[in-house]
Amino acid sequence: MIKIIKQFSDFPMLKFNPNFLFRRFFHTYLQPSTTSQLTNYINLRLDSFLSHHSLPLKFLLPFHSIIIVSGNYNNVFIASKLISRYASLSKPDLSSKVFDSVRCKDPFLWNSIIKSHFSCGNYEKALGFFLGMRFSDTPLNNFTIPMVVSVCAELFALDYGVMIHGLVVKYGVFGGNSAVGSSFVYFYSKCGYMKDAYKVFDEMPVRDVVAWTALIVGYLQNGESHKGLECLCMMHNVVEDCVKPNYRTLGGGFQACGNIGALTEGKCLHALAIKIGYGLCHDVQSSLLSMYSKWGTIGESCHLFYEIKDKDLICWTSIIAAYSRLECVTECLGFFWQMLGSGIYPDEIVISCVLSSLGDSSWVSEGMAFHGLIMKRNYVRGQVVHRALISMYCRFGMFDSAEQIFDTLRQKNPETWNLMVFEYGKGGLWKNCVNLFQEMIHQRFECDSNSLISVISSCLQLGTIHLGKSIHCYVIKSLLDDDVSVSNSLIDMYGKCGKLTIAKTIFGRMQRDIVTWNTLIYACAFKGELAQALALFDQMMFEGSNPSTATLVTVLSACSRLASLEKGMKIHNYIREMGVELNISLATALVDMYGKCGQLGKARDLFNSMNDKDAIAWNVMISCYGIYGDARSAIEVFKQMEKSSVRPNELTFLGVLLACSHAGFTEEGRYYFRKMHDYFVIPTLKHYACIVDLLGKSGNLKEAEDIVMSMPITPDGGLWGTLLSACKIHNEVEIGLRIVKHAIKADPENDGYYITMSNLLDSNGKWEEAEMYRQLMKNKGVSKRLGWSSS
Repeated sequence: MIKIIKQFSDFPMLKFNPNFLFRRFFHTYLQPSTTSQLTNYINLRLDSFLSHHSLPLKFLLPFHSIIIVSGNYNNVFIASKLISRYASLSKPDLSSKVFDSVRCKDPFLWNSIIKSHFSCGNYEKALGFFLGMRFSDTPLNNFTIPMVVSVCAELFALDYGVMIHGLVVKYGVFGGNSAVGSSFVYFYSKCGYMKDAYKVFDEMPVRDVVAWTALIVGYLQNGESHKGLECLCMMHNVVEDCVKPNYRTLGGGFQACGNIGALTEGKCLHALAIKIGYGLCHDVQSSLLSMYSKWGTIGESCHLFYEIKDKDLICWTSIIAAYSRLECVTECLGFFWQMLGSGIYPDEIVISCVLSSLGDSSWVSEGMAFHGLIMKRNYVRGQVVHRALISMYCRFGMFDSAEQIFDTLRQKNPETWNLMVFEYGKGGLWKNCVNLFQEMIHQRFECDSNSLISVISSCLQLGTIHLGKSIHCYVIKSLLDDDVSVSNSLIDMYGKCGKLTIAKTIFGRMQRDIVTWNTLIYACAFKGELAQALALFDQMMFEGSNPSTATLVTVLSACSRLASLEKGMKIHNYIREMGVELNISLATALVDMYGKCGQLGKARDLFNSMNDKDAIAWNVMISCYGIYGDARSAIEVFKQMEKSSVRPNELTFLGVLLACSHAGFTEEGRYYFRKMHDYFVIPTLKHYACIVDLLGKSGNLKEAEDIVMSMPITPDGGLWGTLLSACKIHNEVEIGLRIVKHAIKADPENDGYYITMSNLLDSNGKWEEAEMYRQLMKNKGVSKRLGWSSS
């Protein structure tokens, strides 16, 4: 007995003086006249201990003393109760002391000590006691297995779990016990082996609600929400009472519906929950609110939120997140203040939701004020809030503030590094994006697909193809080239930089999605490989990939540039046969294709059939008429545009001026050139080139010269050349001599200026001056370009 007391003397709460304790015990209770009183006292105290379900430590310790001195410390039943009581007070070490003091340990006592450590989260010690139980040859039972298997699940101890599974099969412990089978379903699910989990479930002779729930939740945890929902439907079709869903099963079902956006199925499940009496269960209501806040209407979410009596942090987070997704900042902040008023302390997630809503709304002052509030109240704890702050300031365009938060972080995790790289790329700070990415790699942080895509895009924007190749090498070395999004960005970079061979090589080695096809097709079209773009489209169709609207717009553009009416009509037929919706961009591409291929009537019919027209649609129709010199129709469409809600822009006027130039509509050209001022459109070199060409062809050379000389921008060689050609046509030597000086100054290597001027002088009998320009051309080393003929 002294040995037992000394075992517990290491703990200040159980410091005993053995001599004093025994002296007091024998003198007080073991006198002949008091023996019966002592027995009654001990029995009463033991009864009191056994009848109490929970005791504070200060009351449990005296009871423990009585158990020791009365010799009941070897009583397995009483020892197991002590073990349980200490575990409930989060004192598993004292539970272990009690366990060690018992000489004869049966399965019940072993189960008690394993459970005490398991319930306190000491999974490794729980597993250690199980191994001790096996070493002592104590037989296992149906209570041991579920606990120990759950311990292995929490530790992700796959080897131990498989070993225990083997023992269970070997000794036939499984039998018809659903608890054992359910624990293995949970174990394999937790370790990510869903096929094994389902195999165990399928072999169970008896499946109760726990087994079904373990399988459903396992599918959810492993990202297979569809299968989880299918299992729930199968469970619902079983008519046995033991497999009716409970609140945990329903919660898993609502989570599955929320993950995959199955709102209709979620509403049916909601009705089932009400029918079987779980409609007012708090956990079910919380799961329902989370589902509706993701996919339902905000009205449904609010209705359910106000039905919940005791709103916890999860409920507040769901409703705030719902308004955050809708960018309803006022409501977000309103619910946040209500949450604080109800006494709920915010966590990182709800703070991040509010910051995200503020960032999306561009409420800069309010965002900075909220930042100050969470700093003052010490809500800024952990990387999640810091990332949300960085993201908010980047959306505000306040990259200095974002950098300050990033730089002040003592410990930056990979998520924070990747976020900052991504935000730099998204914000157009390409050099910062590349530099920070290089620093991140230097410090050996792993990058994610978003940061890689951002830095590859930055290399494209900066034109640093060599750096892009280095990043490509890093992608291959890090085995990230299997990521379709990363490979797509590499194809985009190489394609737009003119390295189509490398782009095609990557394309040929990867798993392709619709974005992959679109990227390469667009890259080919962008670099003028129009026939190759159409060939890729044919290959895409042959391999069974369905083109998106972006694909169709790109290939229709290629058809218009190639004037390939036959191919364009085939694509149009495909659109009709497949019932593809004609949105503005696709309808505009069809109008452009038919217009550029000379089918102006079809182009106009399509244009007129469009319910909604943006500026691009109007411009395309006008430019199509302009290309073919149908100035009257172009002006008619322009007038219709003026009556619509769409405002003409610089491309609109360019199309009208081009039409007037081709048709020789001088007065109309002057009118629309001046009209640009009414719409606050500033003429560009192209506008000036059109009006100068129009005036030059109509013989208004002096007016054309005046326009060129009064331009607020410097004329280029092409503009001078246009005016010089007009002088040649109308035999205007004097103006030609003035113009040629400006033309040669703007582009001294252009042989056309010298030749045009010398020919003009020759035609007017001024052979000496003409020879002078030929000699000037020779002196400047300008050689006449060779002509060619296709015949």
